Amino acid sequence: MKTFSMKTDALTGENYLEVYLHGQQLVTDPFLNKASAYSEEERLNLGLAGLLRPAISGIDEQRQRSYEMYKRKHDEIEKYIFLQGLLNRNETLFYNLLCNNLIEMLPIVYTPTVGKACLMLSHITREYRGIYITPDNIGNIDKIFQGISLPDVYLIVVTDGERILGLGDLGSDGMGIPVGKINLYVAAGGLHPAGCLPISLDVGTNNENLLNDPLYLGYKKKRLEGKEYDEFIERFVLGVKRNFPDALLQWEDFAKHKAFKLLERYRDRILSFNDDIQGTGSVALSALITAMRIKKQKFSEQKFLIVGMGQAGFGISSNIQNMLVEEGLSKEEAASKIFAYDVCGLLLEDTPGLTENQKRFAQKRSSVADWKLESNDSISLLDIIRNGKVSVLIGVTASSGLFNSEILTQMAKNDERPVIFALSNPTSKSECTPEEIVKATNGKGLFAMGSPFSQFELLGKKFVTSQCNNLYIFPGVGLGALVSRSTRITTKMFLKASKAISDLVTEEQCNENMLLPDLNNIRNVSFHVAKAVAIEARDSGLGRLLSNEEYDRVIKKAQWEPQYYPFRSGIK
Repeated sequence: MKTFSMKTDALTGENYLEVYLHGQQLVTDPFLNKASAYSEEERLNLGLAGLLRPAISGIDEQRQRSYEMYKRKHDEIEKYIFLQGLLNRNETLFYNLLCNNLIEMLPIVYTPTVGKACLMLSHITREYRGIYITPDNIGNIDKIFQGISLPDVYLIVVTDGERILGLGDLGSDGMGIPVGKINLYVAAGGLHPAGCLPISLDVGTNNENLLNDPLYLGYKKKRLEGKEYDEFIERFVLGVKRNFPDALLQWEDFAKHKAFKLLERYRDRILSFNDDIQGTGSVALSALITAMRIKKQKFSEQKFLIVGMGQAGFGISSNIQNMLVEEGLSKEEAASKIFAYDVCGLLLEDTPGLTENQKRFAQKRSSVADWKLESNDSISLLDIIRNGKVSVLIGVTASSGLFNSEILTQMAKNDERPVIFALSNPTSKSECTPEEIVKATNGKGLFAMGSPFSQFELLGKKFVTSQCNNLYIFPGVGLGALVSRSTRITTKMFLKASKAISDLVTEEQCNENMLLPDLNNIRNVSFHVAKAVAIEARDSGLGRLLSNEEYDRVIKKAQWEPQYYPFRSGIK
């Protein structure tokens, strides 16, 4: 049952919510709970008289009170539990608090704390959020979707929990990721939470710890695989298309072999994208564009080494290749400048067992024939960096300390201003630390990390670490695609998004070696990303035919501010 509708008074132009709940039901609905902020008129007309303490306090006072309680929590998980509790009690207040303290709370609502929370989600769950689709209820998917109380659904973030961050198969405990992603869509992009739906496709788990945990709340069977899995996904997608035909579907934290297949199978059938592949690749490209501005060089003058050729590694490699092609290289020439390294070592044309995506970046055997190697048995990372004259090193391996001092020092020998991205998260999985890069490169290295690292002082200078956070990309891409009513999301849209982000890095920030804009201005970043995506959608024949100025107006209006609306009763 829909619990409210968004309305505009035809006489006064006032925006208000028409609500279909009264009394106690109203204050226990997270979308409609205003706690002490209900006006006297609302208290009388909506059956709230006597249910609330007499003082009326607005959202600013409520935020102050909530922040005081938040600061009393000295453990990251306890802070996470507190914020999720607030979200489940009062969505508007939660987002008001988050938007006003985004940099402080970002590591709590998302990486790295959300990973820790997912590891114990069945043990800390207080209330359910979102929708859980299982093999037992997939046949009732239309009833499930029709029973959702949201007035409209235009964004779905979905995971099957098989590859949660760098933590692996967490089953339906992975639901913390879609919930966290939607928190960021709202806080950073401005999407209204009443249109956002997190979904867990709980198809089982192969994690024995979960299967043997009596407190695990998920579907306690081995994972669906093969044809059964494909049929399950197909039924899910068809259910989304029937019930939410205009919604954007974001695939999140699927296993590598499934993620690529799902992206290719559905990218033209439903408005969708995969943030782990396309979002990570796009934000990394944005940081690289800024790095080239600082170096005053082109992409075609670099040699790239991507360590870890899963979803993120492939997405980054593809974006670099696209940029090289834009500079005039052929796809083959562009691929020859990218060394790809995975668990099997350097990807070569005759390496057995490569996926089709990995084959795109496999080097010819002849290109390494004259290399001088540390051992004839294998080609190490150091071998590649030395012989390939690598100037850009990017890690997405979740292997802590992989980029040791010898590797970092060699990068400094190869290039006066080497570019080094250690993008694995959470922080404990980072391939190296910013301090290690600064020491090895004598402060000359340009670096970005996948997790948040504090500002530090070394060699008599202060260093700020750019966090290559997908937050720069996905909220704006989603907003732009929805506002433009695009029928699909294309590679060019992500390329335009990358450039839009890099354009926001000021010359002053470049002088401080910052590769990405300040996250404090993330709403503005999302606006510019959304505009770039919407204009590309329009120009490619996929989106609404609005002028640039009209898109300015429409996108700004679409960015919801977490403030309370007036309520009017919809019960006749």
